[in-house]
Amino acid sequence: QLQLVESGLGLVQPGGSLRLSCVASGRIFSISAMGWYRHAPGKERELVAIDTSGGSKNYADSVKDRLTISRENAKNIVYLQMNGLKPEDTAAYYCYVRAWTVGFVDESTAWGQGTKVTVSS
Repeated sequence: QLQLVESGLGLVQPGGSLRLSCVASGRIFSISAMGWYRHAPGKERELVAIDTSGGSKNYADSVKDRLTISRENAKNIVYLQMNGLKPEDTAAYYCYVRAWTVGFVDESTAWGQGTKVTVSS
């Protein structure tokens, strides 16, 4: 099975920076996509950033130029570097991975446990 473990500190002042990381493990043959979603109270879950193995990176309009997704492919790690954080970035952030795993004929998807990020003074 595909498993994800997130890490990163969760409290930061407005304008501050934070980096989240997520490592995927399991019998991974190849990873198709790694990304981050967030879910704020009273709002729907939204895609923050996603990086496909084809080299395409997509960001939500609200985070462009402030948040950057990157990967360490050899270690199956995805990062979300967040700069210029705003109170409206407060949410639970979830890592997402889609991958081909050994023994399965379809792609597997997995979600991280969630990291609460609070942007407040």
